[in-house]
Amino acid sequence: MTMIAVFPGQGAQAVGMGRSLCEAYPAARAVFEEVDAALGEPLSSLVFEGPIEQLTLTANAQPALMATSLAAVRALEAASGRRLTELVGCVAGHSLGEYSALAAAGAIAIGDAARLLRLRGQAMQEAVPAGEGAMAAVLGADVATVEAIAAAAAAEGGVCELANDNGEGQQVLSGSKAAVERALVLAKEKGARRSVMLQVSAPFHCALMAPAAERLAAALAQATIVRPGVPLIANVTAAPVEEPERIRALLVEQVTARVRWRESMAAMAGLGVTAVVELGAGKVLTGLAKRGVPGARLINLQEAADVEAAAAALAKEA
Repeated sequence: MTMIAVFPGQGAQAVGMGRSLCEAYPAARAVFEEVDAALGEPLSSLVFEGPIEQLTLTANAQPALMATSLAAVRALEAASGRRLTELVGCVAGHSLGEYSALAAAGAIAIGDAARLLRLRGQAMQEAVPAGEGAMAAVLGADVATVEAIAAAAAAEGGVCELANDNGEGQQVLSGSKAAVERALVLAKEKGARRSVMLQVSAPFHCALMAPAAERLAAALAQATIVRPGVPLIANVTAAPVEEPERIRALLVEQVTARVRWRESMAAMAGLGVTAVVELGAGKVLTGLAKRGVPGARLINLQEAADVEAAAAALAKEA
């Protein structure tokens, strides 16, 4: 079995995520303690107790989701007696999940990832004044159609770009509020099954995030990044990458670039992936993999019981 580990992005957060992992596995609890120490505040209390309004703030959600994913990684390693890089052939993460993937593969220390994600969240939030940016989901249209819609909306002024290509018929637009609103009208005219504005705090993964990319570039230039234990399928290129300086450059580019998740799943299928394991909060990525990585076994590791079942299955296959 060729397995890939995938790590969720913003939107998957929920109060209480990771709690059962920490109760069952000291190694999982140690992850949250490391993140708390790195940030100089008890983020774990916010994760476990809420309120959700504070947890959902971009600067909190990003390191919190990474901590939850890495807690699941450490729990699986403890239960299986094997490192994640011995269990999987590659890793990938959706947007901020790319930092989780790199930390899981040993390319970035957990504390450094937490600090980078806190800065990333703050910089992305502050890049565009509140109310000036927007994001919208367009469902039931192909990529070429959504790209054309974005271009037509932007031609009348402002920014409108395809930010997330999540899967067949599942795209997200990002940019100036007026331009994105025009895109929704065009999407209906072009026959999209559904298009809706998203409740987000900033227009992620578009040109408007350039100020955030500049701030993150300065921080990443000082960060220690080493070769991961297994390749990362990068959001920006949808291709495997291992060279540290290339990873550093792609993390900067990722802030303004499209998340090519549909193409990343095609790359997974091309690599012969037969199992996709999603570590952390939610089941969005395994849901997308049902079509994106046909025939692959789909595994979610959110709770302690999930980890125990997975470790037992791996032991039988070893």
